[in-house]
Amino acid sequence: MGTLPAGDEAIAPANPSPRPWPFRPVRLAELARKAGRLAGWPDLLFPPACESCGELVEENTNLRTLCPDCRQRIHLVCRPHCPTCGYPFFGEVEEGRLCPHCVELSPRFGEGKTLALLHGPLRPLLLALKYRAGFHVLGALEDLARRHPELPDFLAGAILVPVPLHARKERERGFNQAVLLAGIVSRVGGGRPVLPLLERTRDTPTQTRLDRRQRQRNLKNAFAIRKGVRFDPTLRHVLVDDVFTTGSTLNACATVLRRAGLKHVDVLTFGHG
Repeated sequence: MGTLPAGDEAIAPANPSPRPWPFRPVRLAELARKAGRLAGWPDLLFPPACESCGELVEENTNLRTLCPDCRQRIHLVCRPHCPTCGYPFFGEVEEGRLCPHCVELSPRFGEGKTLALLHGPLRPLLLALKYRAGFHVLGALEDLARRHPELPDFLAGAILVPVPLHARKERERGFNQAVLLAGIVSRVGGGRPVLPLLERTRDTPTQTRLDRRQRQRNLKNAFAIRKGVRFDPTLRHVLVDDVFTTGSTLNACATVLRRAGLKHVDVLTFGHG
């Protein structure tokens, strides 16, 4: 048997005619059904669990990070509550009652509003967001804000001012949780404007283990008006943060705003405790 010539003179055997591709039109409805069957596969490998109790969250639940029982256990704070920090008054309310949480606070802001008590299911949601970049909990936090019956009226006419992080800490964390929470409040309030009016000028140590007086000293001259930001001092501005603990951070921010000429400053937090 002869051999084929080498090099450029090699002659390849003729290819048979290709078979026609077994193409058939696929309807969009069929594609949608197939996509729907595949969409839930991550839940098979990583079933959604409640951020608070750890129980599996049912598929028909709108919130994938909070089970219905824990959702109902969040204590929304409505009136009567402390007009300064928003902590609820339990039992019979006496006129001029002092709140133990802010009795030593000399507030530079007007009204304080908190959406819920921090204990229980709300705490792990805010901790997951703040320290683990848990953006998956934002839906549950927005659900909380939308369920609060007094929030729309509180936000009427407000300009939202997130409490700032120092630039170093924000770079390390990758985000400022107060900005994300202000975005939620803005949507719930029908598109209230968010104004980054403040900046943190001193990189202060964490305040987790500090008492009220230590926090006040730690925050001295820690905030300033952001350069180049224009504002109307006659409008109502609402500081937004995640938690009201002693009020030191919010009060330090309010002090800077009042010194800048703002006449009406209130505060809003998602949790109190």
